[in-house]
Amino acid sequence: MDEIILKEVYNQVKNGYKVAFATITKTIGSTPGKMGATIAVFQDGNVLGTVGGGMIEHKVINKCIECLKTEEDYNFEYTLNDNGNLGMQCGGTAFGYIKIFKPKPKLIIIGAGHIGLALFKIAKNLDFYTVVIDDREEFANTNRFENVDEIYSGDIESIIKNIDINDNTYIVIATRGYEGDLTSLRSVINKNPKYIGMIGSRKKWIKVKETLISENIEKEKLESVYAPVGINISSNSVDEIAFGIMAEILLVKNKGSLKHRREK
Repeated sequence: MDEIILKEVYNQVKNGYKVAFATITKTIGSTPGKMGATIAVFQDGNVLGTVGGGMIEHKVINKCIECLKTEEDYNFEYTLNDNGNLGMQCGGTAFGYIKIFKPKPKLIIIGAGHIGLALFKIAKNLDFYTVVIDDREEFANTNRFENVDEIYSGDIESIIKNIDINDNTYIVIATRGYEGDLTSLRSVINKNPKYIGMIGSRKKWIKVKETLISENIEKEKLESVYAPVGINISSNSVDEIAFGIMAEILLVKNKGSLKHRREK
């Protein structure tokens, strides 16, 4: 059973989801779960494993759900008697630890041109899980994007349909033209990633937004798109534009603020 739990924990984290993994580390007296018992609680609410059932397991699962939200590990102690915290007669105490496994933030770069390549290099240094998509194989390849986690060439819309996107996903659209940007945004806007940014002029963004609104895509969702993308650092350098995009992503990811650290 432990092997099955660990495999599923690995798969969930690999696919970009958090997992709460709880282990009984010590018991005193009579408890339903013994030392070493494990349970995993996933973001979708599914549970795998057991720490003995009953009130302790109920309490541990609820605490795991809390820890998934706070992303903080937790030491627990639950006692099964009238004077303890579970109000039961068994008399035993279970001690344990909840570990939150967090995936790397996933950056999907749609467009493998100069901006996409520069952005990829910065993202790898920041330990993002990187996915690169382009409709041109001569651009989207592992010779150009060395050590990329996933890379795809072909029809952008079809590729995106098969990629897992969640609230740990950040997307930058930087294709070679208007139609590619429009198709890309149309494909990801309803998948609810943490961040969508699109490169280009304000004029192009207005046209893209108007087109998608006419297709009944919610205006509120489009208003959440960072377009034109990036923090303005007053440069036309490809590397500095990419740096400004990544700075904006980190601002969203870390809930930062646009302030100098020297400010009081």
